[in-house]
Amino acid sequence: MSELLHPIAPHHLPGFITAPDSTDILMVVVGIVLLGAVLLVGNLYLRLHSLPERMAHKSQKLQFEIVAVLGLLALFTHIHLFWVIGLLLAMIDLPDFSTPLRSIAGSVEKMAGVPPGSEAAEIADEGPAHAARPEGADATKAGVRGVRSHA
Repeated sequence: MSELLHPIAPHHLPGFITAPDSTDILMVVVGIVLLGAVLLVGNLYLRLHSLPERMAHKSQKLQFEIVAVLGLLALFTHIHLFWVIGLLLAMIDLPDFSTPLRSIAGSVEKMAGVPPGSEAAEIADEGPAHAARPEGADATKAGVRGVRSHA
């Protein structure tokens, strides 16, 4: 018995229309392309999001940590202003304040007659016992004897 087509039905179907018992190739290809596009856009987003951290990685540790915290805040709160602030902070070179302050501290120790580094060695030797100092102990620092308070 031969099947007759309805007179209004088209006699030639486009290639993307499949038979009822075969696999839809176009849907499989579109699914693979969609999955690849989602992975590609996600990777691009995460690279763009970590841009301030990668820029600040070469700078000082404190600046890098601040930029990293701002990046995490931007990621978890979806407040994009944190990301912009982190990007601007990563672009700016902060001046080094610690080196001149260490130099000033060393000069003041020299003027006071304290051997350089004695305070650091004293703190390192005491360690946790520093908090357990008896109340009757001398409260003045080495090298600052005889200086009266204005309070």
